[in-house]
Amino acid sequence: MSREHAISSGKIHLNLARLKKAGKNFEVDVDPDLALNYRAGKGVDIRDVVKAQKVFEDVKKGLLASESVMMQAFNTSNALEVAAIIIKEGEIQLTAEHREKMREVKRKHLINIIHRYGVDPRTNAPHPVTRIENAFADGKVKIDENKSAEEQVKEILRALTPILPIKFETKEIEIHIPSHYASMANGIVKQLSKVLSSNWAPDGSFTGTIEIPGGLEEEFFAKLNKVTHGTVTSRLVRTK
Repeated sequence: MSREHAISSGKIHLNLARLKKAGKNFEVDVDPDLALNYRAGKGVDIRDVVKAQKVFEDVKKGLLASESVMMQAFNTSNALEVAAIIIKEGEIQLTAEHREKMREVKRKHLINIIHRYGVDPRTNAPHPVTRIENAFADGKVKIDENKSAEEQVKEILRALTPILPIKFETKEIEIHIPSHYASMANGIVKQLSKVLSSNWAPDGSFTGTIEIPGGLEEEFFAKLNKVTHGTVTSRLVRTK
């Protein structure tokens, strides 16, 4: 028979994983981030995911699931094994506070994506982060905490375009760096771009083709020109 488990009175804020099986409700109190990572197969230890190694029929009432009920539903009475099944197959219910935290993380990620890859089609210059943030606020952009930032980019762009003209583009550029500065500049090239081809000449100079988000082109060449004292040369291969 299930027994009562004391839970402090007052308003309860719990992140739960919940599953209905064999006509019974089963719940575990979890760390929300670790639970999501565990379900995604990111190698998290189940013992770190659960707040207590107990399975409940109703967490808020403190009603524990009996071993016999767990055995009937899961063919095991081991609480950690049952918790693992609940997290993988059930619904992970998050508090309003945690959902807001997830939305904020995704909002910042989306703003970064737009800043890196987006340019103003009128000037071909990147939009400053502050301008993008203001557009999010003015457009009352809604972010879905259950979708990745990448999955939401197109929808977000549709919401922002009436307020902030944005064009996404990636550029392939051929660059040449004189031998005196090539080694020093190589770190910037690798950090801010994807190197598609490279050739180190016998004299130590570097020639290569790089791919770079449109929004980073200005920063990329500003840093390269600082290191090379303006001696880097470039040629646009194509824009995608």
